[in-house]
Amino acid sequence: MELAEANAETGNGSRHDAALLAVDGVTIRFGGVTALQDVSFAVARGAICGLIGPNGAGKTTLFNCISRLYDPHSGAILFDRRPLASFSRHEMAALGIARTFQNVALFPTMTTRDNVRVGAHALARGGFLANALALPFAAREGRRIAERADALIEEFGLGRVADRPVGELPFGVRKRVELARALAIEPKLLLLDEPAAGLNHEEVDSLADEIGAIRDRRGLAVLLVEHHMNLVMRVSDQVVALEFGRVIADGTPEAVRSHPEVVRAYLGTAT
Repeated sequence: MELAEANAETGNGSRHDAALLAVDGVTIRFGGVTALQDVSFAVARGAICGLIGPNGAGKTTLFNCISRLYDPHSGAILFDRRPLASFSRHEMAALGIARTFQNVALFPTMTTRDNVRVGAHALARGGFLANALALPFAAREGRRIAERADALIEEFGLGRVADRPVGELPFGVRKRVELARALAIEPKLLLLDEPAAGLNHEEVDSLADEIGAIRDRRGLAVLLVEHHMNLVMRVSDQVVALEFGRVIADGTPEAVRSHPEVVRAYLGTAT
């Protein structure tokens, strides 16, 4: 079915217009390999969308396109109705897009507090010269960043480890530090790249509660790549399934869970 026909039948055209994030016909190739082929879906404001698929389905490639690490060969990605191609990758934070990584990307020798402050500095307006000259504006901004970081440390229960180097912390705690740092920019969209990787069952349950609470407290949208299906189905309002770079299902968790193409992709047979 052609994209225009699919949009007409499913209402995807109007959904894309009203969405916070709209992926429209995105295709990207690496050499002779097509990593994403005509991928289209939309994420509403304040929604939690799970992105699933077998290894090699194109999930991380899509995240990298949204983060502006890759440029699609065709198609467009709109954020708040603005094409992301119009912005450079260093403008993503100011635009309102934050991301965590499967392999926790923190500064191991820096403290928890300083790592979270790094996230808040992404929105700093003073610049090097203002800080070097100790201008009043820079001092006020420094206090604002410190207060923002302290509030996030309290929110995520990191007070006891606030002044410890993050390299000394257990993996699950470092995940919370990275999440707090991502939220320091007050994003409209939070990209979570396999947030449950390396966590035990208790930590996964806690993470599920935390993702829902973050959305409810802040009203932001969440797009998460995750292999932990119980987590995805528990927290998501919408699930998009990829296989070999194509969208094979897009809908509610219940609908996608029972979709024949999804069942085949994961179990090798349709039921």
